[in-house]
Amino acid sequence: MYLRVKRATDFILALIGLIVLSPLFLLLIIAIKIDSKGPVLFKQKRVGIHKTHFNILKFRTMRIDTPKDTPTHLLENPDQYITKMGKFLRKTSLDELPQIINILRGTMSIIGPRPALWNQYDLIEERDKYGANDMPVGLTGWAQINGRDELPIEVKAKLDGEYVEKIGFLMDVRCFFGTIFSVLKSDGVVEGGTGAKKEISATKEEEKTVKY
Repeated sequence: MYLRVKRATDFILALIGLIVLSPLFLLLIIAIKIDSKGPVLFKQKRVGIHKTHFNILKFRTMRIDTPKDTPTHLLENPDQYITKMGKFLRKTSLDELPQIINILRGTMSIIGPRPALWNQYDLIEERDKYGANDMPVGLTGWAQINGRDELPIEVKAKLDGEYVEKIGFLMDVRCFFGTIFSVLKSDGVVEGGTGAKKEISATKEEEKTVKY
């Protein structure tokens, strides 16, 4: 029953959001077109509920010659592909705004496990252990406010499993407002990361130990 209420709420809030944010959409579209060549929107095949595939929508943040279907952290020198406007969009998470359209279409929810890339087999397999692949994927979720990009695959999947166990109105409210705080503080933002932030920090500490 809650999933039906959740879907109706998603549609209403997404429609209101699209109307209210339309001036911001227009400004970002103009800025993206001025900054670099290529389409405004970026489509990428992702895994939705019951492991079905759909095209997620984002504002384009990378050059059009970027290798397709490759996570950012697996690219060689990913900074060379990210546009100037793209760095701003990623840092502020504004590149995710077009997913409001995905929510209206019903391929995504506002709150839920973040949709994996179609070829992120390790994450998909881990989520199977917790039933997280049978939940509507979301614009944001429990994992996003508990580490975001810096989380290892196993931890991210386990947090998605916790969301499945505790799914309900209060849990969704916690995720919603937790996301706002995380975005404002840019908590856990590592480009395409899966534990990269912690590994970098550990490496720096080791260097300090050796040096001093």
